[in-house]
Amino acid sequence: MKTKAIKVGDRFIGEGYPVYIIAEIGINHNGSLELAKKLIDGAVFAGCDAVKFQKRSPEISTPPHQRDVERDTPWGRITYLEYRKKVEFGYAEYAEIDSYCRQKGIHWFASPWDMEALEFLLQFDPVMIKIASATLTDAELLSAARKSGKPLMVSTGMSDLQLVEDAIEFIGTDNLLLAHTTSTYPCPVGELNLQVIKTYKTKFPEAIIGYSGHETGLAPTLAAVALGASFVERHITLDRAMWGTDQAASVEIGGMFRLVKDIRDIEKALGDGQKRVYESEISSMKKLRRYSSLQSKISR
Repeated sequence: MKTKAIKVGDRFIGEGYPVYIIAEIGINHNGSLELAKKLIDGAVFAGCDAVKFQKRSPEISTPPHQRDVERDTPWGRITYLEYRKKVEFGYAEYAEIDSYCRQKGIHWFASPWDMEALEFLLQFDPVMIKIASATLTDAELLSAARKSGKPLMVSTGMSDLQLVEDAIEFIGTDNLLLAHTTSTYPCPVGELNLQVIKTYKTKFPEAIIGYSGHETGLAPTLAAVALGASFVERHITLDRAMWGTDQAASVEIGGMFRLVKDIRDIEKALGDGQKRVYESEISSMKKLRRYSSLQSKISR
């Protein structure tokens, strides 16, 4: 039975609908459009519903104390600000991504890290806007994202319950997809705290609750689905050994394929909660169960 849900593009996310599976490309493309397309292809092959990117205006979103810090990169030893510019896509790249995703039949959206980035993304009419955990306290961005009229997917890492409640009070629960997450890359299993999914479902009954995972392995994400997550997000990569801050917490294409398959199996296995005798059980029942007065009552 289909109950509350949010329409995202041509699909619905919510109770009674298939889990919406997001492959986060983020910045795992390392500034390469060719690599981004390979990751999109991988997400399509795996059966994901959407791919997600990150969009920053480096001069705005890079903290001042980090701008001149040098780091080793594939482009040599450069400042953090220079690095941030290297991995950013501009209009031409996003226009190509938009066209490519439409051609492949997969949704795409992104998390803007500043107001300029949000305005940039809205040019492409994405299916939703993602509020990253790092920007959960940015009232200006939250307000503008809400005014866009797009469904909002809000991640809640680096936050306690009070901060999450404050943010939701500010933006409201209309068209809200709320994601439990822990912002550690990769995240230790003992800090995933998947029971928060149930807490959110109780605390915010009008929102659609999901999970954004940064752990290694697939089991916790599958457990999140069993706990009631209506959408899940995992980083995708071609190779976890590739250069990049998020690669180690990502899932390779083969793993993403298994994740999607296992989620679909879990959906079937969960059923509807109504206990019944299946046709396939009848032969076993006749062979193994002794007739009794209780059985007689059950049969009636």
